[in-house]
Amino acid sequence: MTIFDREMNYLRNVKIIGIALLTVIAVSSCDKDRNKPGYSYFPDMEQSQAYETYTSNPNWENGRTNQLPVEGTVPREMIPFDFEKTDVNRTWAGQELENPFAGDASVLPEGKRLYDIYCWHCHGDMGDGKGHLYNSQKYLYLPADLNSEKIRTHPDGEIFQVITVGYGVMGAHGAQVLPEERWKIVSYIRQELHPMAEEAATNAKAEAENAKETGETEEEKAEEKS
Repeated sequence: MTIFDREMNYLRNVKIIGIALLTVIAVSSCDKDRNKPGYSYFPDMEQSQAYETYTSNPNWENGRTNQLPVEGTVPREMIPFDFEKTDVNRTWAGQELENPFAGDASVLPEGKRLYDIYCWHCHGDMGDGKGHLYNSQKYLYLPADLNSEKIRTHPDGEIFQVITVGYGVMGAHGAQVLPEERWKIVSYIRQELHPMAEEAATNAKAEAENAKETGETEEEKAEEKS
C-alpha cells in the first residue's frame, strides 16, 4: 500500500468517525422525553431563575409575583393628565397649561427629531397635513393643517392636549411620548413650522401680485402696439 493510499484511508476513517459522532449527537438531542423534547446546553438561559410574572411567589403575603403599584403612586415621569378628549377640556387645557419651553430655541432640534418620529408621517415636513401617508394614498383623509389660523391662534396648552389625548381621527400619543417631549414638539410647531408657513404664504402672495402686475403690463404693451 502506498503512502497516498494510507492518507486516503486515514481521511476516510476520520470522515466516517465525524459523521458517526454527529449522528450520535443528533439522535441523543432529539428526545429528552415526549413532553420536553431536546436537551438544553444552557439551562440557566432556557429556564429563568427569576419568578415569572404570573407565577406564585412565596415572598409576598398574597402569593403573587405580579404586584399592583403602591396606592397613590405613578410611574416615573408619567404625570397624570386630567384633561379629557372633549372641546371643553381642550379649551381648559389651553387656559391652565403653560409651555415650559416657550421661546426657548435650544429645544428646537430635539423637537424636530420627535416631530419627525411621531408627527411627520401624517402632517408632513411643513405641517400642512400632506405627509407620507396622505401622499402615498395609504390614508385618504387629509390630516390637520398645523399652520391653519385656528391652530396658530390657539394657546400651546391646546396643542399639548391634542397630542396627549388625540382629536377626531388622530389617536392619543400620551402613552408613547413623555410630557417634556410633547412640549418640545409644541415648541417646534410654534417656533419653526408656523414662521416657515407664514414666510411661504408671504412669498406666494408677493409672487401672485408680481405676476398680476407683470400680466397687466404686458396687456398694456399689447394695447399700445395695436
